[in-house]
Amino acid sequence: MLIDPEKCIACGQCEVYCPVGAITIGDECAEIDFDECTECYNCLRMAHCPADAIYQQKLEWPRTVRSVLSDVLTIAPESGISGRGTEEMKTNEVTGRFKHGWAGIGIEVGRPVVGARFYDVEKIAMAMAKLGVEFESSNPTTSLMSDVKTGKFKDDVLNEKVLSAIIEFSVPLETLDQVLSGLKQVSRQIETVFSLCVASRVAPDGSIPTHSVMHQNGVWFAPNGKTNVGLGRPLIKEDSI
Repeated sequence: MLIDPEKCIACGQCEVYCPVGAITIGDECAEIDFDECTECYNCLRMAHCPADAIYQQKLEWPRTVRSVLSDVLTIAPESGISGRGTEEMKTNEVTGRFKHGWAGIGIEVGRPVVGARFYDVEKIAMAMAKLGVEFESSNPTTSLMSDVKTGKFKDDVLNEKVLSAIIEFSVPLETLDQVLSGLKQVSRQIETVFSLCVASRVAPDGSIPTHSVMHQNGVWFAPNGKTNVGLGRPLIKEDSI
């Protein structure tokens, strides 16, 4: 995203809409730190610049990944949906991706205000790859890897900054403690934050199989997690998942 200095009146209206603080207001015009900008489109879409000074330059590779993973309206070709991940973790009654005895893992690296560089996303992905996980193929983050077996990303995207990137995979429940241990170790090596989503099928007795593992590893988790109670239109038969 760029600002035309000939049009800008330095009103400051755009500054508050930048989620990563990339916009500063000078005496005569606003400026965008091009390296910090995540191409989220927020300033152009929300600020309603009175001078029409904000404009989107032509995005070329590898900068295009910023828009895909930061602009909520950009459709990722890998998933066919807008957003940074896939839809499977929220629609398991339709996709049947997570079976009994398995845990779905979503690691969202970076958040608005902080953001994330892909060299940090790579560190986490490579730590998880050592456990033999298979990354979700329809996820736009996975498509940026040069080697899905090791979690290595393409070199030309490593310095690209996005609001966040989501690493997705599933593991047998008995492997979950290794995932948590690996995340604790790699958390000391990165320069951003990440949040963890753990999804699982509810056990026949009504318990959540992942809760005990989280407790044993000293991991706090929100008690108000999302639970699908099957009131929609299930397409997957119970005996198949």
